[in-house]
Amino acid sequence: MFYAQVWPDCGQRIQHLAANEEENALFERARTAPAGDMRAFEQLIAQNQRRIVADCRHITKDESVAEDLAQEVFLKAYFGMKNFEGRSSFRHWLQVIKVNHCLNHLKKHKNKGENSIDDEDSPQSSEQIKALSAHDRTEVRVSEQQIIHRVLDAMPAKLRIPLVLRDMDELSYEEVATTLGIGLSAAKMQIKRAREWFREQYEAQCARAGREASA
Repeated sequence: MFYAQVWPDCGQRIQHLAANEEENALFERARTAPAGDMRAFEQLIAQNQRRIVADCRHITKDESVAEDLAQEVFLKAYFGMKNFEGRSSFRHWLQVIKVNHCLNHLKKHKNKGENSIDDEDSPQSSEQIKALSAHDRTEVRVSEQQIIHRVLDAMPAKLRIPLVLRDMDELSYEEVATTLGIGLSAAKMQIKRAREWFREQYEAQCARAGREASA
């Protein structure tokens, strides 16, 4: 579940570190591959594409552009490999590229009445979140992933984006603040509020789904 992703236990941390090491080794193979040899990089795409698409969707709240944004992120990563300085893991480096690309997308569409980091909308209630996914209510059991998507989609951009950057993309508080152009204390406060809001709405949605499934 989302909590496990945000606050993994010791076993999950060990698995995460091992996966990072394997990915870093694969990235080094991609960087040093002969011209035209895309095999290692294509493996990296296969391993990361689903996650990058999902994160693009969470940041932009626009499923229609998530796949295109993800493809553009991988293109930027491919052509930027030669400039990689090895100061971070491949995963962290890719996530920074993705975050900046998605935020640039939001800024470009800011004046078109679409979702942006500057949204001032208020958090929606549990009833409004439920209404967002009325078409899913015919299912016997609502999946955990569906609930996570609903809650994140209903969360205001000023809370959702810092939360995704910190707890999904694993950026430090300092990196979140720098990326969003806000103070460190503001970044920490927004992430704290986002976690509290997410927890409250997630638990309410899980309880509702349980009641509907047993009805």
